[in-house]
Amino acid sequence: MQKRCDRNRKRSKRRAIFCPIHSCYIDSVSQKYNMFADQAGQLQQRGMSRRNALMLVASQTTVAIQGEWLEAFWCEDCQKTIWYHVRKRDDGTYDISVAPQELWQQVSGVIDCLGNPSVGEFTRKSARQFGYEGLRGFQFVS
Repeated sequence: MQKRCDRNRKRSKRRAIFCPIHSCYIDSVSQKYNMFADQAGQLQQRGMSRRNALMLVASQTTVAIQGEWLEAFWCEDCQKTIWYHVRKRDDGTYDISVAPQELWQQVSGVIDCLGNPSVGEFTRKSARQFGYEGLRGFQFVS
């Protein structure tokens, strides 16, 4: 005869991610933003040899970093949302730390705060203007 708890074992469990300040459960309030490496040094920091890292970056433009992502969490005790760099260990536990600014450059799917580098300065200035002046916005040299 099966016990009641055995019947429900396929039910998904809550991730054991705790607030580093209060040690309470924190709730996710965003999607996971997966991380990518585009430089050999980023892969070397994660334990890959220099030679393998250089070969991998040379053959691929970006390499997905497995088991790491950025995600926003809400802490009931802190009463605020904080973005964390989350690393999943092999044993199923998580390491979290506040996400530094430089990690956002390794994330896919976010808007670059400096703007699209392929857009020219004229277009960028025009987009910032309030209102539309048509031809009056241009200065013609005669």
